[in-house]
Amino acid sequence: MPRVGLSSLRTQTLWHFLLLFPWFIPLITYWAIGPSYIESFQTFITATVLNLTIAATCLVTLDLLTQAIIRRYPNYGQTWPRVRRLLLVFMLVTPLFIFGTLLCYDWFHLFNYTFDSSNTYLILMINIGANLLSVGIDETTYSLGKWRENAIEREQLKKVNLQSQLASLKSQVNPHFLFNSLNSLSSLIADEPEQAEQFVDEMSKVYRYLLQTNESELTTLSTELSFIDSYYHLLKTRYRAGIRLEVDIPADYQSYLLPPLTLQMLVENAVKHNVISASKPLMLEIRAVPDEYSSVHTYQAGQLIVRNNLQRKSGTGVLSNHVGLSNIAAKYQLLAKTEPSVRDDDGYFTVILPLLMPQKA
Repeated sequence: MPRVGLSSLRTQTLWHFLLLFPWFIPLITYWAIGPSYIESFQTFITATVLNLTIAATCLVTLDLLTQAIIRRYPNYGQTWPRVRRLLLVFMLVTPLFIFGTLLCYDWFHLFNYTFDSSNTYLILMINIGANLLSVGIDETTYSLGKWRENAIEREQLKKVNLQSQLASLKSQVNPHFLFNSLNSLSSLIADEPEQAEQFVDEMSKVYRYLLQTNESELTTLSTELSFIDSYYHLLKTRYRAGIRLEVDIPADYQSYLLPPLTLQMLVENAVKHNVISASKPLMLEIRAVPDEYSSVHTYQAGQLIVRNNLQRKSGTGVLSNHVGLSNIAAKYQLLAKTEPSVRDDDGYFTVILPLLMPQKA
């Protein structure tokens, strides 16, 4: 459900009732009934209350239908599909109530009313104008609110991205990481110079990617996997047989989108909080599957499953790295209005990430 629209829509409905009906209903009633509407106090009160009740019922019906349309087309970029459907609903519902009321007047001879096609035509023309005005006000208010929300979310996302980038960069340039990386490089230089050269190349790719992640809010899965390949090379050089990575990503998923550094944070989290040794290797798995909710969440294209076997270090818990997981959750909440799913069962720590639809050119 969109955060902007439904609550403000009910407020707009109330304002419509307070601002539009006090003059619109008496005017329409006068044109329908004639001078007797204002000549008799009893007729004035009875007809006004009756028509206000019918109009309020019409307004509640329109409000419910409008909410359904807003839920179906909530995004700022869906303005025209939303407006077309709102106009269609207003142009069908309000004449139905007007004709129904006039037919009841004529059938039961209320207020000595007799059907007059010219008056009915005039009432319908005014009703069309009122509908255009109502839809215009509703859509303008909703679109402005949605635009303001999107602007705030973009700023929040930039902040989260910068915080995520800084956290990742700090984790990679801290003395322990540098010491371990340089120590691995030192052992390779003398015995395996070709691997040492490759290690330096992969290390440069890691830092280059870390420094470039603030350029976009999303990256393709193929780009993120390329970075993880370099990052895993550094880990593999250090831990050797103590760590293994299995990647199963069909070609169709390579262009799908996710926030940058998401996979790096999850892999780093697994390395940080689990025992890694040749006898007890850390098994990392990254695979993509179809999204079972894709028919509901049209912005999602699939799911990325990242998991590792649990062999926790003594005195620490796998969920203690709240910063990384919180950053990932915050990015997805801002981008897709949904959050990753985290599971800790059956000897595995699993994070299920929504993959987002590639942006159309």
